[in-house]
Amino acid sequence: MSSGVVRRKPRAYHPERVGDALLAQVESVRLAAQQLSPEQQAKPSPMPGWDVRTLLAHITGQIDALPRLLAEPAPIATRPEADLNQWAVSTAGIADDLDEMTRRAAAATPDQVAAIDAAAEELDAVLETAIREDLLVPHRFGAMRALDFTVTRVVELLVHSDDLARATGVPVRLDRQALAITVRVLADALAAKAPGASTELRVPPFAAVQCLPGPRHTRGTPPNVVETDPLTWVRLATGRATWAAATATGRVKASGERAALLADQLPVLG
Repeated sequence: MSSGVVRRKPRAYHPERVGDALLAQVESVRLAAQQLSPEQQAKPSPMPGWDVRTLLAHITGQIDALPRLLAEPAPIATRPEADLNQWAVSTAGIADDLDEMTRRAAAATPDQVAAIDAAAEELDAVLETAIREDLLVPHRFGAMRALDFTVTRVVELLVHSDDLARATGVPVRLDRQALAITVRVLADALAAKAPGASTELRVPPFAAVQCLPGPRHTRGTPPNVVETDPLTWVRLATGRATWAAATATGRVKASGERAALLADQLPVLG
């Protein structure tokens, strides 16, 4: 399948750190879910058309995804067919399917909190042996390295932990390593989606990438710079925040005549 993504040398992620980040974020969202009242679960979530209970069902599915794929027949491919950049920019294309699956899961499971607990136990049981670069898992975008797929779970859990906190007012801790991984995955996906070297995106202290076609700078401070904090970048890259609002409030600082063109590439993750 053609995704319009320029292939770049992938960033290396350490399996142990990825595993620790995922487990930490799962525990954060699990503890937050246990605090929710029925009234809070009925509140609208940042996901259009979903209440918090439906969001919890989706979170359960993200936690359970790795054990579920590991239980399926191994892919025929002998090498990865899909990478993190392809995953990030292709998710919008399956949004309707995910919406339908999530609504069915929410309707079929009366106790979403118990479902999250059960999914967390299943994940914990397989994680140590599953996060490997030499193991492929089946995916609708093509065979993926188990390590890469686990990185996608970190991104999903971090993003939806923020969704849950914003919807309910219940604090959900964002693990620092999970936040760093998410920022880097989304920044790299932007650079692959809009390749070039005319503009530098800076998300200190976690990432800095060059993107957008145009005149290339070779030394010193680039003429076009976009800088923001990690959580604002995550929200921009996933459509939870708008460029206009983020620049108006000073959460995004854009300098140079081409910097504002970055807004046309958002969101990165559908």
